[in-house]
Amino acid sequence: MRNRQPLGRALRNVVVANVSSSLGDGIAKVAAPLLAARLTDDPLLVSGIAAVSMLPWLIFSIPAGILLDRIDRRRAMALANGVRTLLAALLLVLFATDTLTVWWLYVVMFTYGAFETVYDGALRAVLPSVVDRPDLPRANSQVEAGEIVVERFLSGPLTSALFAVSVVVPLGINVLTYAVAGVMALLLPYAAAGAHHTDPTGEPRSAWYRQFTDGFRYIVGNPMLRTLWIISVAIALCFSAATATMVLYVLNRLGLPEAWYGAFILAGAVGSLCAAALADRLKVRFGAGPVMAVAQTLSLASLVLMGAVPVLGVVAFGYLLSAGGTTAWNILVMSLRQAAVPSRLLGRVHGTWRTLLWGTMPLGSLLGGLLGRIDLRAPFLIAGGLATLIALLSFRFLAGLPNPEDLEEEA
Repeated sequence: MRNRQPLGRALRNVVVANVSSSLGDGIAKVAAPLLAARLTDDPLLVSGIAAVSMLPWLIFSIPAGILLDRIDRRRAMALANGVRTLLAALLLVLFATDTLTVWWLYVVMFTYGAFETVYDGALRAVLPSVVDRPDLPRANSQVEAGEIVVERFLSGPLTSALFAVSVVVPLGINVLTYAVAGVMALLLPYAAAGAHHTDPTGEPRSAWYRQFTDGFRYIVGNPMLRTLWIISVAIALCFSAATATMVLYVLNRLGLPEAWYGAFILAGAVGSLCAAALADRLKVRFGAGPVMAVAQTLSLASLVLMGAVPVLGVVAFGYLLSAGGTTAWNILVMSLRQAAVPSRLLGRVHGTWRTLLWGTMPLGSLLGGLLGRIDLRAPFLIAGGLATLIALLSFRFLAGLPNPEDLEEEA
């Protein structure tokens, strides 16, 4: 087994910068559905919050990827967090002046999502610039673990508890977190700017509008990435449908008080944190492919359990398993993609990947909202069941995937 050496100061800087931004994300993700539930009791309108948050991935992912392959990726992270600081301040003002409506909330969350495409793409493209390929699963695990600790363990229960007392406090904290994260992004080492910026002679620069299809052509031309992309998109559509109205299911059907919703989210955080700690070790022992296949199947079958047994303890356990499997999957699939794609194309490939993957999630969320109007258990049973079937049909392909370090390096 390879010695597990420290991954260096550069990765620590990336993790710290992302932790600050993730704290703001965690507050926003918990506050938005709770605000929506105060403004309306329509399941479709509540599920629309998730839809408008994900819709920008369909519209802006590829332009964001082109931008990230042309500019300093540290500045892109700072720009995204700077704009989100202003959006957080706007949301605070709207609530404080009693002018917030569900439609204003839609506008704010859509714009949040637009700049998240820039931030997320920059973060994922930075990692291969600061760690070696064999260390990518461990590096991604550290990034995921940092996000989980602050986004779910810290911000989830804190936001829910403060929400029941005063909404102004968590919204005000949200402003500060994004502001700090924007400053910290500029303090990342020069290597994080990206090879395209530190060595601009590596690829002839074409007009930006000619680069829209670069990522698509690369994915389609790689059989492993192409198949993995199709599977990921199909499952993401079902997963978003299954979980779109979870807040109403837990609060209204299971009777959990609003102030305890953040504590419920901790079940998923525990599963995710355990998966982040174990993903690289499991990869080393069993191989990335088998771990991905089992994690995906476990995650999706747990959604069916959540709908089949409407008991709070069982639902919390199912959420723990689902979140854990999803986190292990995300870490390993991201590591494979980072290892398979040349640095000069990382922004465009990542943007193209997320365009279809996350761009279909608004549709899934709306479908989940419609199913929720019939019965709040229906999204888990129908969409979760379909996702589990897809995972079982693709199990053999996933189990045969290689480790990131076993892929041939491309120029």
